[in-house]
Amino acid sequence: MRRHISILGSTGSIGRQSLDVIAACGMTVAALTANRDAALVEAQARRFKPELAVMMDGAAADDLRVRLADTSVRVASGPEGLMEAATLERADTVITAVVGVVGLRPTLAAVERGKRIALANKETLVCGGELVMDGAAAHGAEVVPVDSEHSALFQCLQGCRDRGEVRRLILTASGGPFFGYSRQALERVTLEQALRHPNWSMGAKITVDSATLMNKGLEYIEAMRLYAMPCDKISIVVHRESIVHSLVEYCDNAMLAQLGTADMRLPIQYALTWPARTDAVAGSLDLLSCPPLTFAQPDLDAFPCLRLAMDAARTGGTATAVLNGANEAAVGLFLEGKVRFMDIPAMVERALSRVKSVQTPTLEDILAADAAAREAAVEGMGNR
Repeated sequence: MRRHISILGSTGSIGRQSLDVIAACGMTVAALTANRDAALVEAQARRFKPELAVMMDGAAADDLRVRLADTSVRVASGPEGLMEAATLERADTVITAVVGVVGLRPTLAAVERGKRIALANKETLVCGGELVMDGAAAHGAEVVPVDSEHSALFQCLQGCRDRGEVRRLILTASGGPFFGYSRQALERVTLEQALRHPNWSMGAKITVDSATLMNKGLEYIEAMRLYAMPCDKISIVVHRESIVHSLVEYCDNAMLAQLGTADMRLPIQYALTWPARTDAVAGSLDLLSCPPLTFAQPDLDAFPCLRLAMDAARTGGTATAVLNGANEAAVGLFLEGKVRFMDIPAMVERALSRVKSVQTPTLEDILAADAAAREAAVEGMGNR
């Protein structure tokens, strides 16, 4: 099948690598969206000739209209443009690569139109996973994960006849740049250190989430929603080499693992071609040059963000939206140099303690919880 794809977030790391895969696989681009980088979107639009290009920033959209005036590409702006890109009739697949809860509404809109969702936006399932998965079942939409860990689980579950055969889903974590640090040592780390991921090249927000282990906490919640698994059937192990991307343990004690290079083009390609496989875009893994594979327990005392995420998963309802909203606010301030690294879990914990969880939430409940969490997280912090 030759797919026609809308990319929500085409200028970020996942968006750029998605375009590499699309070009290699002979697919077409229906829409591109980005925040402010009009020059890069212009270059992408001239190469891939989408029907629609969207800039969230109004001034950037005006700039892009001028840049693309000699083409047939239509330019839109703001949340309305993002929704249009997600629901474009020509697009059968939507890659959700925007960062944050902003991805929830367009994902739900695409689900309602029965499209394939190549999901790279963690916050969508963390905040509104029940709405997304229930909507997918009702409208015949396909939700296929792009995250390397969830793609690994997805691939390892392909031969599973009955989810009752699954004993555990095992998510692997690189441990980030601070593996082995004590809580006291983490009080002194810097933004520059937090942005030095040992294995992956990613955007700033997700790199910080990896450093705090919140990223793995968000994936824990995603796994619960995506695979309809209870929390006690999901485990996390630290695997520093990032070669085993995740594992599934079955009731007969067999374990299936997916291995590969640290190259996001592999899970992107599988999300677009599933259930088929096509010739590789990513490089191959050379087993003979691999380092020894190691596994360790995560340190929940030194990295409380992971514990907070697991607790929020058990609470359910809007607790996960509170967790995510508070974390987005805290990481944003950390990236601006206004708070310290260990202020992030403190701010998240404050929000979780102050914002009441609503069970079986509506979209409005989720968005209200997100807003309340951001406000609660920053109360009394001030600049540092």
